[in-house]
Amino acid sequence: MSTAAISSRKPRIALTIGDPAGIGPELVLRLLADPATGARADIILIGNTPALERAAKVADLPLPQASDWLQIVDWAQQGAQYEASVAAEANGKFILESLTLGARMVTEGRADALCFAPLNKGAMRLGGMHEEDEMRWFAKLLDYSGLCGELNILDDLWTGRVTSHMPLKDVSAHLTPQGVAAAIRMLTESFRAAGNPHPRIGVCGFNPHNGDNGNYGREEIDVIEPGIKLAADGGCPSEGPFPADTIFLRAKAGKLDGIVTMYHDQGQIATKLLGFDVGVTVEGGLPIPITTPAHGTAYDIVDQGIAKPTAMANAFELACRMGENRSRR
Repeated sequence: MSTAAISSRKPRIALTIGDPAGIGPELVLRLLADPATGARADIILIGNTPALERAAKVADLPLPQASDWLQIVDWAQQGAQYEASVAAEANGKFILESLTLGARMVTEGRADALCFAPLNKGAMRLGGMHEEDEMRWFAKLLDYSGLCGELNILDDLWTGRVTSHMPLKDVSAHLTPQGVAAAIRMLTESFRAAGNPHPRIGVCGFNPHNGDNGNYGREEIDVIEPGIKLAADGGCPSEGPFPADTIFLRAKAGKLDGIVTMYHDQGQIATKLLGFDVGVTVEGGLPIPITTPAHGTAYDIVDQGIAKPTAMANAFELACRMGENRSRR
């Protein structure tokens, strides 16, 4: 096949409904009902008929039908029932099995990227996940031992972090120059995979007032600044550290494309305040592109037909962009 033929075809996206007990089926139906979706990509939908039928009824939407751009895989477990708004073993197993199938499609070349609707970590643990989160579960599934971590995307702003799911009291002990440099590199390489070769990345400080020259803590001096230099020496330049309470103002003013924070909520609070219903999460660093909405399963509004599809559409679009870039390499 010629290079021109590869670059002209639509990306192929493996799309799962996420947690069948949450709003995922409704979000997927709303995405598929948009005529722009089929024009943007060829899709392999990994779904479940009863869950989709329930969502179609409450949202007043048609069930998807196989077409020239849509292939449907009805993934059903024998005798399984998925009770709405309940984190249970059955829907946890469905999540893990459907994600496994979707990831396999990408690794085998049948799809270019995986996009999944929101899932529930509690259900996944009941269903057999032993890792701390889906990021580590994906890494094990893909037999990947390199650097990886969640990236949060809000419009054109990407946010990564040095530490993630751990108690705040343990964060400082886990900050190292190497870890800071690795987080900068992962965010930079993810930008490049999505088509931005020269992202402007800012690095967040850790202490109040950026440590006030060491008076309120020395992490900025002893860890973060050396980490920034280490990343730059490796071809991933960035700016900072900047105080945590002002760095997102720089991004809002258009001066930064990405931010590396030191811990989970340092970035999550800011991005969710800026756009809770539109944010996207990328499973950064993994060997295949994987995206999902940044919000959760919203058990409190299941079966009400009011789930907002914006973040799902944004996650799908980003999967398309990353899948296109991957297929052209």
